[in-house]
Amino acid sequence: MAGSGIDVDLFVPLPTRGVSDEVRNKYKNHKVEVRCNGRLRIHRIGIPKEGKSVIGRAARYILMNAVFILKSISSKADVIFVQSTPPTQGATAAIIKKVMHIPFVYNLQDVFPDSLVGTGIAKKGSAVYRMGRVIENFTYRNADKIIVISNDMKTNIMTKGVPESKIEIVNNWIDGNVVKPIPKDQNYMYEKFGLSRENFNVVYAGNLGYAQNIEVIIKAAEVLKDCSDIKFLIFGKGAQEEEYKNMAAELNLCNLSFFPIQPYSEVSYVYSLGDVSIVPCKKGFGSSAMPSKTWSIMAAGTPVLASFDSDTDMEKLINSQKVGMFNHAEDWEGLSSNIKYLYSNREYLQEYGRNARKYVEENISREKCVGKYIMCIKNSKNIN
Repeated sequence: MAGSGIDVDLFVPLPTRGVSDEVRNKYKNHKVEVRCNGRLRIHRIGIPKEGKSVIGRAARYILMNAVFILKSISSKADVIFVQSTPPTQGATAAIIKKVMHIPFVYNLQDVFPDSLVGTGIAKKGSAVYRMGRVIENFTYRNADKIIVISNDMKTNIMTKGVPESKIEIVNNWIDGNVVKPIPKDQNYMYEKFGLSRENFNVVYAGNLGYAQNIEVIIKAAEVLKDCSDIKFLIFGKGAQEEEYKNMAAELNLCNLSFFPIQPYSEVSYVYSLGDVSIVPCKKGFGSSAMPSKTWSIMAAGTPVLASFDSDTDMEKLINSQKVGMFNHAEDWEGLSSNIKYLYSNREYLQEYGRNARKYVEENISREKCVGKYIMCIKNSKNIN
């Protein structure tokens, strides 16, 4: 944005997830950072670290949003642009809009409170769900433009009364210069983790939580445990990490290993380890999300194995672009069958990998997607 001539004031909390106290303390001394010849000013807000308690996290979000309101209304902004995580951000931006009388562009990355139902945190019709719908409706009603990341998400919010004219679809992008295929003989991860280049590797990398349904991978590994050269490599951490590790240990799976999550700078090496990489989800969760790891896998030239909800953008992508194979969410027998098929028919691996990389280069490049954001933000100045 700053590079396109927009002056940006970015308000963010001090980093807390996946960073050491040393890194956090470093940023405490850089609460205002100026970049891009003065066009980008990053304002870091000192608030408590994020804990595991739901109540504590909610209190942190409320405090953060209160500070955002105070900081924003003292600025001279022409447009407000916020993302949907945490979900209270949208309501915060709506309040700022009403006070400052300026347009509000909302970047919807996760449909709330649907995601709470999908992850099992709340039930449809519960008090938490109803409160979430109030926040959601207030946000959608006041947003001048809503940028969503998939057709599924667009359909979802249109069924809730959002007019189509308010919605723009912009996929989450991937920088193909950063994430790219790494040849096996140049991938040092094999040596780092003591892996064989002769094995057929099935990779998952990311959060180990409820919504990701890592259980389907573990059960597929159990089905294929007698195939000695098919190995399942799981990189990640999350709320259910120990539960998943215990499940694998109880099944005595020698073909499945857990590894620490790797920094983003190593993502090309991680996904290039895989002959295939898995994108799983809990049943009912896929209609409101298109995992961004999909683009990272494809940028690395690796075929995608999606264990996902049917009739979604994910299924359409896999089948229409021939970038991998699809099975229904929670169907570990279907997943294991797809793995075995590609293991036995490896000529498809190169075809799917080439198609995946080509699709990313032509459709999900950073330049194209950022350009759409900039156009939407600039056009929003003429809405009111």
